[in-house]
Amino acid sequence: MRGNLRYIIALLMAGITLVTYYCKRSVNEVTGEVQHVDMTAEQEIALGLQAAPEMAQQYGGLHPDRQAGARVEQIGQQIIRSTKAGQSPYKFQFHLLADENTINAFALPGGQVFITAGLLKNMKTEGQVAGVLAHEVGHVVGRHSAEQIAKSQLTQGLSGAAAIGMYDPDRPGTAVGSAAAAMVGKLMTLRFGREDELESDRLAVQYTAAAGYDPRAMIQVMQVLEQSGGGSRQPEFLSTHPNPGNRIGELERAISAEYPQGVPAGLKP
Repeated sequence: MRGNLRYIIALLMAGITLVTYYCKRSVNEVTGEVQHVDMTAEQEIALGLQAAPEMAQQYGGLHPDRQAGARVEQIGQQIIRSTKAGQSPYKFQFHLLADENTINAFALPGGQVFITAGLLKNMKTEGQVAGVLAHEVGHVVGRHSAEQIAKSQLTQGLSGAAAIGMYDPDRPGTAVGSAAAAMVGKLMTLRFGREDELESDRLAVQYTAAAGYDPRAMIQVMQVLEQSGGGSRQPEFLSTHPNPGNRIGELERAISAEYPQGVPAGLKP
């Protein structure tokens, strides 16, 4: 009787989780993608603004070189003015972080975009900086954070239901199965992250060229990231970011598809 009750609770929990996720359906106005999200653009903007100061502090705050920070903002805003990102409801701001040692860039929901001084000093051209910022803009307009939150709730709900259904206090060994279910949920979430990265790379190809920069600069960015990783990278299937070498191939295919006759002349490197 006790076991049957657990199974019923687990099934109800899984059913509610699935219905809640799949009933929240919308079409992304920029990408045209059908998405399952539970946040409005206004909520994304508010969340990003709330989290921005704390995130910046983790990287030593904003860089004291205001001129360099202003140039990052100018490049970012050029991308926004030139692309569909400017037609989105998001309020984009671009920030240079003081951390000289960490090679990173990231975007918060709603349009707060950050690049560390450690990454910026490794960029050799303005086009490379534009490629990094365009990639992060892609995350914002792709609503990847909102998607990740919804998908995380889905996998957590299903993992929780599986744990309830599989656990038996009279058989402690079933706890191993519960842990395995939780791990599957985690790996599913990581897979979503890799797909988001590749979509942002494809958007960056479009956005850099529209803003007047050579999209092939993104390939150079990946080469910088690959060199900085050295031999310490963990296996790709356990990382939210695809291997830079694999991303180079995807970028080359995206550039060829976007410009079958070749990249237009006159774009900034």
